[in-house]
Amino acid sequence: MTLVYQIHKVHGMKQPVIHGDPDIQGGVPVFVGTRVPVKNLFDYLEAGDSLDDFLKSFPSVTREQAVAALELAREGLAQDAHPA
Repeated sequence: MTLVYQIHKVHGMKQPVIHGDPDIQGGVPVFVGTRVPVKNLFDYLEAGDSLDDFLKSFPSVTREQAVAALELAREGLAQDAHPA
């Protein structure tokens, strides 16, 4: 089974950002068009590295893809947030 997650882009367009396919990295979610696991982005940021550091290490991932993945994560977290 193939999973494709989409996120709204700035102009209201949808483009695939994250892709999960058992034939690619065993189904681990990766950036579309790459074999780079999305988890790598979060690992870099968690370690204190910048987005630019991540993009230099993984040139097949575009800045737009990385930002969209972060937005997708934020939206997922916001859905579970409860007002104080």
